[in-house]
Amino acid sequence: MNVVVVESPAKAKTINKYLGSDYTVLASFGHVRDLPAKDGSVKPDEDFAMAWEVDTQSAKRVKAIADALKEADRLILATDPDREGEAISWHLLEALQKRRVLKDVTIERVAFNAITKQAVQEAMRHPRAVDMELVNAYLARRALDYLVGFTLSPVLWRKLPGSRSAGRVQSVALRLICDRELDIEKFRAEEYWTIDADVTAGSDPFRAKLVTLDGKKLQKLSIKDRASANAAVEAIKAASLSITGVEAKPARRNPPPPFTTSTLQQEAARKLGFSATRTMQTAQKLYEGVNIGGETTGLITYMRTDGVSMVPEAISQARDVIGKEHGSLYVPASPRMYATKAKNAQEAHEAIRPTSFARLPESLSLDQDMARLYQLIWRRAVASQMESARFERTTIDITSADEKTGLRAVGSVLMFDGFLTLYQEGRDDEEDEGENRLPKVQQGSAADVARTYADQHFTQPPPRFTEASLVKRMEELGIGRPSTYASTLQVLRDRDYVRMDKNRFHPLDKGRVVTAFLENFFKRYVEYDFTAALETQLDKVSAGELDWKQLLRDFWTEFRAAVDDIGDLRIGAVLDALNEALAPHIFPEKEDGSDPRLCPSCGEGTLSLRLGKFGAFLGCSNYPDCKFTRQMGEQDAEPAIEGDGEICIHPETGKPVVMKDGRFGIYLEMEIEGEDKPKRASIPKGWDPKELTPDQAIKLIDLPRTVGEHPDDGQPITAAIGRYGPYVHHDKTYANLPTVDEVFEIGLNRAVSVIADKRANGGRRGASATALKDLGEHDGKPIKIMSGRYGPYVKYEKINATLPKGTEPDDVTLEAAIKLVEEKAAKGGKKKAPAKKAAAKKAPAKKKAPAKKTTAAAKKPAAKKTATKKTKAE
Repeated sequence: MNVVVVESPAKAKTINKYLGSDYTVLASFGHVRDLPAKDGSVKPDEDFAMAWEVDTQSAKRVKAIADALKEADRLILATDPDREGEAISWHLLEALQKRRVLKDVTIERVAFNAITKQAVQEAMRHPRAVDMELVNAYLARRALDYLVGFTLSPVLWRKLPGSRSAGRVQSVALRLICDRELDIEKFRAEEYWTIDADVTAGSDPFRAKLVTLDGKKLQKLSIKDRASANAAVEAIKAASLSITGVEAKPARRNPPPPFTTSTLQQEAARKLGFSATRTMQTAQKLYEGVNIGGETTGLITYMRTDGVSMVPEAISQARDVIGKEHGSLYVPASPRMYATKAKNAQEAHEAIRPTSFARLPESLSLDQDMARLYQLIWRRAVASQMESARFERTTIDITSADEKTGLRAVGSVLMFDGFLTLYQEGRDDEEDEGENRLPKVQQGSAADVARTYADQHFTQPPPRFTEASLVKRMEELGIGRPSTYASTLQVLRDRDYVRMDKNRFHPLDKGRVVTAFLENFFKRYVEYDFTAALETQLDKVSAGELDWKQLLRDFWTEFRAAVDDIGDLRIGAVLDALNEALAPHIFPEKEDGSDPRLCPSCGEGTLSLRLGKFGAFLGCSNYPDCKFTRQMGEQDAEPAIEGDGEICIHPETGKPVVMKDGRFGIYLEMEIEGEDKPKRASIPKGWDPKELTPDQAIKLIDLPRTVGEHPDDGQPITAAIGRYGPYVHHDKTYANLPTVDEVFEIGLNRAVSVIADKRANGGRRGASATALKDLGEHDGKPIKIMSGRYGPYVKYEKINATLPKGTEPDDVTLEAAIKLVEEKAAKGGKKKAPAKKAAAKKAPAKKKAPAKKTTAAAKKPAAKKTATKKTKAE
């Protein structure tokens, strides 16, 4: 009997069919052990001993594998073919050894690059041992990430209240985003002009660009103003021009290589608008496969790779498809071979390619995301083996008789499209790929200018990073690993260090403060070269060229010293450094030349960063006499929301209604006679504070509004805006309203109806859970996306699975929903059992429960305690 362990249940089901009845295929559901999320899980004083923990769900899976091994004589570890997969196999072996079930069991490790019958069976014929060099590289990386996070994050919490965390790669990626933003803020646009002319030389007119003026070669910014542009135009008109050079040269463009993890993420972002996370989730589905002819078959090879090569049989398949679909002219004389140019590339695996090139994209029935990504992968891989595109590039030089004025025309004509007939690589800044045909002209011919064009331009700041350009930059610098880019960028969003606007990264103030702090006090550890060098060392561990614990010792000695040095650092010193580092952002120069740090309220104090419970803000040095504050990114141009700005006088109280800017946003405030605290009201989402009218301000500050008395009991019904939006309230029932405006307009009959509907639908939960999308059936039972109080979720029978952050309900497919449900079920579904146990545990103290229940309640905690001990013993 053979026990095979893979990572996912979907993969287990597929591979079980490939191998037959002599094999039992089980899933580990990823890692079975992890470092507890608490300080002390990695112990530098004990030569970096690591305290691994098996959680409850993983313990069940380890037990299932251990039980299966009691009747087996061979354990085959078939986790993913990368460093992480190797680590999962090692963790599983460690956990099983503690259960003492591996005696007389042969242990083998197999790895396959695609989930197809042929690939799996071929892998089974070539087993090996667990690669401990890869495991050691994993251990070193895991320990480094843990030590940086759990050592540096507490420093941030103490010195920068409101900060969330720091990370070895995460903080460097954030620095890239913040540095780019600083470049944009420092940027000052420069004016420049370009001069073009329509030229004829016994031919049709063609466009040429001025390249030489007064005998000097022009640079981009040579012509800086309109006067200079007009002078250049006059020089062209006055010149006696002729054709002094005609050159036509053939040119070729070769196809790009097949995808790696990084280039797939970049191209999917450019062409499909996918985030890195969405790309990898969709690629995982393609790798695990779909049902084809009654058998689940993987559609692409493993998607975590930095290799660009393909095996010979795949290349042969691709060439056959090219010949069949496009003709022999598109098949090059010999196969194309590629080598990666990325830093630290290991090229341990093939590039990402279809498992069968004969499986054309249009022949498959896939959900939208899978279909689009498969087509992108298929086309890129096929195009990589196609003939080059051929162009003819023509250059025409036009020069004056005195050689002081010169123009140049450049044209490119596509002679053979080659791989471009199938695939054209995307660019972050799209270029015009159209043809520019030039007429045939003779060297020495006189040239006439039919018309001139003087165009004004301004230099542009560097663009903010997209996911594609940030991933590309990280790969160029050798920072992190492509397989971790998606999770790294997601952490930056989850920590509220950045936001996305038009698919570009904008650093938030919290992220900028953290970056400035690290650059000033832990500069070495956010330097690009240092981080890349550390990746090189980790690769040496993988290759067996460096001891992983020696790497940790060297790193920890200096890192610990840097942390200790900052331990006694005063907050004042931190603020002084941040004020200087962030000055272009928080104290930009004023047009009138006045001091940007002068307090606009008292006119005497100096503005400086202050650190509060919820993060950084600007305050006046004359506090408490001057209580002026403002958020970091705001300037003095809008005094109505900086400090106090009176909107109106309340007609009933006679008190001013004032708009203020607090740490949670802009709000209204009004003093109440006889009350210690003022009355406050937040500005509703979607309302522009700059356009708030006195009537709106009075309505907001008067909330809650009494709608009327309920006809059944005479109790009041009120309308207000709360944490979860607009609502009406009666007795103990709160019913949501669809819009903010309805808070001020709803009548008694409508309010009674809304409250009745809420109660009829089962209270708070029932009223909020409405179906957004019917996905179909799974095992004959409906599966839907519901709208819940805390966001959309998938509902299947009694399982509710929350959609991942950033996932739109319309984008969720039936397959994706089933996976979410399976993952939630594996974690224990709703997890209501602990609540019952807790209630039972309290029963004896009340001494009201019957004797039998008391006994049962007493037994439950004991059973739980025993189970916990077993878990710890893993």
